[in-house]
Amino acid sequence: MTSSRAGSDRRMPQPETARDRILVAYEDLLIESGERGATLDAVAARAGVSKGGLLYHFGSKDALTTGLIDRLLVLTDEDIALMRSAPAGVVDYLIRTSVYAGTALDRALIAAARLAQTSDPRAGVALATIRTRWLDVVAEAVGDPVVARAIVLISDGLYYNSALMGMGAPDPADTSDEALDRLLALIAALRA
Repeated sequence: MTSSRAGSDRRMPQPETARDRILVAYEDLLIESGERGATLDAVAARAGVSKGGLLYHFGSKDALTTGLIDRLLVLTDEDIALMRSAPAGVVDYLIRTSVYAGTALDRALIAAARLAQTSDPRAGVALATIRTRWLDVVAEAVGDPVVARAIVLISDGLYYNSALMGMGAPDPADTSDEALDRLLALIAALRA
């Protein structure tokens, strides 16, 4: 997908509630083992709660998936607010944060992508909606839908390289500040 943004502190905070721990455990298992490995028993064990505790918060695996997608959409709303208010602008924010950094948004995006791979229509719709929202923000900022699409595709490529191809270990030559500066200069030329 696109961006791995979560503000200036890019570390993933520790979940505070049992509900949050359950969602993080579900994400972890989806990322590590896919949907088949993310059983209710495995999620409960990873979250450090009983299966009854898990079912108290999420009555079924379907409800757990809904919770993960809802969390992803909230994180996306937060990201879009950060993008719109970024001091260096929308495009700079998008490109500089399009590298997997293990943030809560990163992990939710990858977990949702794993669900989408198993043909969960809700995950696919959520991911498509998020990408469209990011594209709309960029288009609004640059004033040209074709240039906006090119920028988002560049962002997608950066993210794919770091999150999926390198599993969090991108080529430093592609993601260094200097490389991103050069890429942003190229994007500025597209906008001229």
